[in-house]
Amino acid sequence: MKMEATVYSLDGKAKGKVALPRVFATEYRPDIIKRAVIVQQSHRLQPYGSDWYAGKRTSAESWGPGHGVSRVPRMKGSRYPGAGRAAFVPQAVGGRRAHPPKVEKKIYEKINRKERLKAIASAIAATANKEIVIARGHRVPDDIELPVVVENAFEELSKVKDVKEVFASLKLLDDVERASKRKVRAGVGKRRGRRYKNRKSVLIVVGEDRGIIKGARNLPGVDVVLARNLSAEDLAPGTHAGRLTLYTENALKVLEERFGA
Repeated sequence: MKMEATVYSLDGKAKGKVALPRVFATEYRPDIIKRAVIVQQSHRLQPYGSDWYAGKRTSAESWGPGHGVSRVPRMKGSRYPGAGRAAFVPQAVGGRRAHPPKVEKKIYEKINRKERLKAIASAIAATANKEIVIARGHRVPDDIELPVVVENAFEELSKVKDVKEVFASLKLLDDVERASKRKVRAGVGKRRGRRYKNRKSVLIVVGEDRGIIKGARNLPGVDVVLARNLSAEDLAPGTHAGRLTLYTENALKVLEERFGA
């Protein structure tokens, strides 16, 4: 017996039923999903390391024995602050770092192909579980079935106003408004170009882009992705599965071809 989902029209009314691909019956494996997302995140990291001579550009010399202090290299001079303090050695305050970051460090992680596909399939199945979606923090209306499936005409919407009207008719606009509230990051990161923490809202999965990417790109937290390019991080941002996802009928056909009927 095949699973079915309700197909909604652009005005939010039930249009009919559609058979879901077998991928929606995949076992929920949060461990595999987390691993696949972390691997994908590692591909965006840029290698970094310290200068080879960092902490070594100094004329400090040891005073030698007979001074009642440790025989470590010390700064020269007597008329400026810091004269006589230790330098160069990593075990002293003001010295160089003992084990600085190296550009040779392997930060590009890998994952087996079957494991990656298993993670994507499991994350897709999680989008049909209302408990998992609500536990992630999304606002899901009680009278809407998951997964949310809309007719193919949704892919042709190229204006934000039209997309917002469809979200309002499907009662998904509350979740978009939830994502519009940004939080100020705690810690030093707020001074390093990532002051705000942005939330994720609805993920729109389409079979073909006929204007919907332009129509939904300015909505806070909303992402649009082609079904053939669907990844684990799209479905589980921050390694947490259960993202509120909207599929078109064409997207389900692509998923059926990709993962089997």
